[in-house]
Amino acid sequence: MMQTIPSHSLSCFYVGRVIAGLGLGTMTVAVPQYNAEMSPKEIRGRLGSFFQMAFTLGIFTSYWVDYGVKVNMPANDSQWQIPVGLQILFSGLLALGMLTVKESPRWLVLQDRSEDALAVLQWVRASTGPEVTHELDDILTAVRAEQAETEGLHWREFLDPRNLKRMLAGFALFLAQQATGATAFAYYSPQYFKLLTGNNETRSLLLSGIFGAVKVVACFAFVCLAADRFTRKFNLASGAFAMAITQFVACAVLKTHPVNNNVSDNVPPSAKATVAMMYLFVIIYNFSWGPLPWPYCNELFSTRYRETGVAVAVASQWLWNFVFTISTPYMIDSMGWGTFLMWGCFDVAIGIATIAIAKETRGLSLEKSAQPELFSEESEAKLADGPQNRTSASTTGSDNKTSSQVQERRV
Repeated sequence: MMQTIPSHSLSCFYVGRVIAGLGLGTMTVAVPQYNAEMSPKEIRGRLGSFFQMAFTLGIFTSYWVDYGVKVNMPANDSQWQIPVGLQILFSGLLALGMLTVKESPRWLVLQDRSEDALAVLQWVRASTGPEVTHELDDILTAVRAEQAETEGLHWREFLDPRNLKRMLAGFALFLAQQATGATAFAYYSPQYFKLLTGNNETRSLLLSGIFGAVKVVACFAFVCLAADRFTRKFNLASGAFAMAITQFVACAVLKTHPVNNNVSDNVPPSAKATVAMMYLFVIIYNFSWGPLPWPYCNELFSTRYRETGVAVAVASQWLWNFVFTISTPYMIDSMGWGTFLMWGCFDVAIGIATIAIAKETRGLSLEKSAQPELFSEESEAKLADGPQNRTSASTTGSDNKTSSQVQERRV
């Protein structure tokens, strides 16, 4: 509301932006973590990718609202109040939706509320069968092992090589996501389309709206068809190399066929080709680096460190989001076609780093992916073989007894 009121005060608008930014930053930490802890491991990638789906829907809406007010409204305060004021509607819907949300079972176990954790698992899995009890056993065993191993969280724990590797992996994950160039393109798509097709503002807004629609369709297709079909490493590495190809092609076409910066309605074939490359680029991004980092970063950390680890990873996302966002307009003005060359080189480096460094977590429970072996010299493939995992194997004895007692108390 502070941003929407026509106070004509930049200070008031900036304060409103800061408050909105704090709220958004909090949600980008809490929502992916909550999704990961509530999702069955078999479809965790798919459900976690809906977070990116929500992003693309928001961007799609903003593009078309901007285009609509530009074309259909006179140049007055309403042209900016309507797009900015939409935040009130969606934040209100989110606040109402929070009234229906259950606590995470892993958090409940940490609070010694195992009975409530079992009730939440039975509700979210829509089952009271033994598989729910086994899942609770896994959570109980993992949490107890973590608490027994390191009593009392201290910052020095994060300097342990095993934990430090995971922290650095989370930080690098979102650095790579932002370095693909997709976020900068999303923020400055009208400016990019002017660079590609000429200085026609209405046309660039229309192309941005289509760009947003392509993002939504691509992300939805990924969630439905490919989220858990391929390994995390394959999706991320192949996506980076494919994005690099589109950037290099756009760079070459723009370099050899520069666009005449006028307001002509005629768009040359070379400009259409570069626009097509950018649409292909965003399709690839939403099949790889757009949705996957959100569930993947939650798979890197144990329950004990997940909140801090995800916070560091998401802080990296916003840090590099800020860096690339503030620098992109200057790059467009000074580098022109070289901007696409730079993003393409970044994408190649990201693909190579993914193959060399990234760990595979698809199909692993959060308890299994948190085991030290994932970041040891042993292959992560060893974790995916054999019995369910060490934690589930150790659920006999006292932990089975614990979950049975929980059920008996509920009966």
